Amino acid sequence: MDQGAGAGNGPQRARGRLGAPSSGMRAPGTPWARFSAWLECVCVVTFDLELGQALELVYPSDFQLTDKEKSSICYLSFPDSHSGCLGDTQFSFRIRQCGGQRCPGHAGEKPGDRGAPASLQREPAHYFGYVYFRQVKDSSVKRGYFQKSLVLLSRLPFVRLFQALLGLVAPEFFDKLAPCLEAVCNEIDQWPAPAPGRTLSLPVMGVVLQVHIPSRADTPESGPLEPSGHETLLPAPVVLPSVHELDLFRCFRPVLAHVQLLWELMLLGEPLLVLAPSPAVSSEMVLALTSCLQPLKFCCDYRPYFTIHDSEFKEFTTRTQAPPNVVLGVTNPFFIKTLQHWPHILRVGEPKMSGDLPKQVKLKKPSRLKTLDTKPGLYTAYTAHLHRDKALLRRLLKGLQKKRPSDVQTAVLRRHLLELTQSFIIPLEHYMASLMPLQKGIVPWKTPPQIRPFRQDDFLQSLERSGPQLTCVLKGDWLGLYRRFFKSPHFDGWYRQRHREMTQKLEALHLEAICEANIEIWMKDKSEVEVVDLILKLRERLVRAQGHQLPVKEATLKRARLYIDTAIGSLPKDLQAVLCPP
Repeated sequence: MDQGAGAGNGPQRARGRLGAPSSGMRAPGTPWARFSAWLECVCVVTFDLELGQALELVYPSDFQLTDKEKSSICYLSFPDSHSGCLGDTQFSFRIRQCGGQRCPGHAGEKPGDRGAPASLQREPAHYFGYVYFRQVKDSSVKRGYFQKSLVLLSRLPFVRLFQALLGLVAPEFFDKLAPCLEAVCNEIDQWPAPAPGRTLSLPVMGVVLQVHIPSRADTPESGPLEPSGHETLLPAPVVLPSVHELDLFRCFRPVLAHVQLLWELMLLGEPLLVLAPSPAVSSEMVLALTSCLQPLKFCCDYRPYFTIHDSEFKEFTTRTQAPPNVVLGVTNPFFIKTLQHWPHILRVGEPKMSGDLPKQVKLKKPSRLKTLDTKPGLYTAYTAHLHRDKALLRRLLKGLQKKRPSDVQTAVLRRHLLELTQSFIIPLEHYMASLMPLQKGIVPWKTPPQIRPFRQDDFLQSLERSGPQLTCVLKGDWLGLYRRFFKSPHFDGWYRQRHREMTQKLEALHLEAICEANIEIWMKDKSEVEVVDLILKLRERLVRAQGHQLPVKEATLKRARLYIDTAIGSLPKDLQAVLCPP
């Protein structure tokens, strides 16, 4: 296919079809409502001799992107010239949405996120781009190469699912083009919503993908999916072990000796530049790093693949202030010169998939950085607070010698990181729980007591009797690690989330206390103003509880409605008319 011809008409045709703005998830029953629960849109980016990278197609055609977003998608959908990717390659990127939040609802949990782990909730202000790029020799094209990318834009961090979907769709699309894409989008528009805790069958192009959508109720021991009740399906479903988890062992092979140090850098939200030989290696390493804090939500910014053309290039590379809390994946060595003031730079080489452990990158002082010929290494002056777990490395090396499958090695590594994070977080959870007022202090007709303030010194003193040493064998300066953690975005993110949950629990307990009391006795000596005030407060709680923002039983909700009716019935007719207009 001649790219000049294909791209020449494409952008104009795509722009001509772009209608009214689409604002995040569409209302149920509207066109593309089911599709938008999974994807925002599908983009096709091609290389045009006159324009460079150009957006050839956006589907559904009424999904509107700003010019800045279009430019970012175009540049990030192609490997830069340093990567030299021939053939097919898959990678991902993440961009900030321009023009503020377009997702409906408040900035907290979205309807589709109820029950989802914090780390897997829909992104309110960023898009993920999942890319399938093809570059092959083609004598019919002026430059001698066919270069095109198919991009899935989504708010969901389901990298494993969307890569599998692209693996099915993209090769077919490159042969048959737009009609194939339209058919696939129509199929996705028939998929059930990605509700947490459900196992779904997702038909596409004659294949059924079977996936489990993670839930907060899942346990780490849940293990991979087993086909259940689908034995009669023809064709047999393709079972994806996870919608989001990468092969952690493969991603971390060159840095296994430093996994714990990298975990500390992630925990503390430290700025980290990852320089890799290709967007595929860069994006997988960044996503692996940001996933190693689970179940903690990664609260800093991160860009799996980033180029000098990005609209935020100046913001991230300025020297007038401290480096931002971001993990940046790049392939252009120019960044080493531009970001040599960053405190941590990880350079990884081409992945080697031999049976032996690849040469581990060495810890090097930042002063050893050379502008263009920098060798693989972790360039940092940071000293780890915790001692390295040598038993983990021995176990992984033994697994390599015994040719243990990569997914088993990944399970060992993931469990280690999970237990490390849990050992760190459990003392914080215990201390936070102690700040909750006692239930006997929650009485029906008084404002509920406040959650006590988090005092860092009190928490640090509590570590002697209930610290991480109870669940973790690792020795080291845990106190120093907590002190630095208090200054990080992750402490702020964790504290806000826990405080919000505790406040909701407190409101729910207060509502239950009111509903267990006798409202008629209370109303006997109360003025109309006090009764109206109670009605308005109960209504507000009821609205919040019905919106699943308060953990309240259905029986309590029924009782609250009954109390509202009883209270309204005790008021004069003119006030009743105001509170219950016809």
